[in-house]
Amino acid sequence: MIEDEIVHWWKDEKGEQHKTVLKVESEDVKEVNGYPRDGIVFVRVSNSTGYAAIKLSPAEALQVSTQLLQVAKELLNKKRDLWHKMED
Repeated sequence: MIEDEIVHWWKDEKGEQHKTVLKVESEDVKEVNGYPRDGIVFVRVSNSTGYAAIKLSPAEALQVSTQLLQVAKELLNKKRDLWHKMED
C-alpha cells in the first residue's frame, strides 16, 4: 500500500527539468506458522536515470524517521537563527 509520495522537480546543468519520486509503502503485519511477523516499510526512489528501493523493518523505519526529524528540526532552527540575525 502506498502511504505517501513526494515528487521533487529539479533542473540539471543544461537546464533540463527532471523528476525524482520518493515513495513510502507498507506491507501489513501477518501471522506465519502461528507467530506474528513484522510488517515491512518500503522506501523507493526513482528518477529519469534509475530506480532504487530499500526494505525496512518497523524498527529500522523508526530509526530513519527519528534521524530525519532531528536533522530537519536542526536545519529549521539554524534558518530561524539566520532570520533573527538579519532582523537585528
